[in-house]
Amino acid sequence: MRASRLVSLLLLLQARGGMTASELARELEVSERTIYRDVDALSAAGVPIYAERGPLGGVRLVEGYRTRLTGMTADEAEALFLSGVPGPAAQLGLGTVVAAAQLKVLAALPTELRARASRLVERFHLDAAVWFKPGDRVEHLPLIAEAVWESRRLRIDYHRGDRIVERTLDPLGLVLKGGAWYFVAMVDGQTRTYRASRVVRAEDTGENFNRPPDFDLPGFWADTTAAYEREHPETEVTIRVAPGHGGSLRDLIGDDVLTGVEALPAQDGDEWTHLRLRLRWPDEALGRLLGLGADFEVLEPAEMRRELVALARATLERHAAAGADG
Repeated sequence: MRASRLVSLLLLLQARGGMTASELARELEVSERTIYRDVDALSAAGVPIYAERGPLGGVRLVEGYRTRLTGMTADEAEALFLSGVPGPAAQLGLGTVVAAAQLKVLAALPTELRARASRLVERFHLDAAVWFKPGDRVEHLPLIAEAVWESRRLRIDYHRGDRIVERTLDPLGLVLKGGAWYFVAMVDGQTRTYRASRVVRAEDTGENFNRPPDFDLPGFWADTTAAYEREHPETEVTIRVAPGHGGSLRDLIGDDVLTGVEALPAQDGDEWTHLRLRLRWPDEALGRLLGLGADFEVLEPAEMRRELVALARATLERHAAAGADG
């Protein structure tokens, strides 16, 4: 335990250049007295570390000293190499940077940890995309990412479904959700969320902005997504399913729309399975249900059944007309 703490203390000083004993104590969850004992122990072991008392004092490493990552545990080494998702990194323009960083860390690891990290890369791979769904075209993502990092104001043209709007905004953060990139930005004093693939033009204005010091990206995203889901209530749909086809229901409709399935009592003389589904976004669900084909039938609500029939007829007429024109 103490050895791990000593390594953490070294890495903290190496990353931040110097810290007070109280800051180190808070980070490492020990007393200041323990910090001073650890400093003495490291100094006795030959590490060029020193502590200065007083208002301007603190704990520091001699300038230019760097430690190799020999204190990294096996689990930490494996987690580091498992955390690199090459697709999103490449979209951000950081693919080669991530690869180079992993190579440098790999070279600094002791032999036994290097073998474990290499074996992990050989046997595990993270793919952020979903099946049969091409990723968003994110042409301007590297520029947005740079603006987020450098606190640079952007001017964008944004596709809002029926029209293109121009916005001048201060980008605060990027989020990868279900294979799609979103960015959070301040616009006219309000914090809003934009889908990166809908940016049709982006321009760096050359201006810097002051990032709100209390902005919490994970917290904002959690609150926003929770509110979004609350504003899109679920609807219940009763269907009957042909024998042998119930198992594919979730795959065909999708977890983003289908939130629950309840089996209903068997109907006399009916070999089909009756189910009650809980679905998000009725407009989206309608097309998914139509895609289930003739092995599924919507029973209730009657309004959705009528809408499904109308959609099926329109689809049939569209394809019949296209066939006649050919």
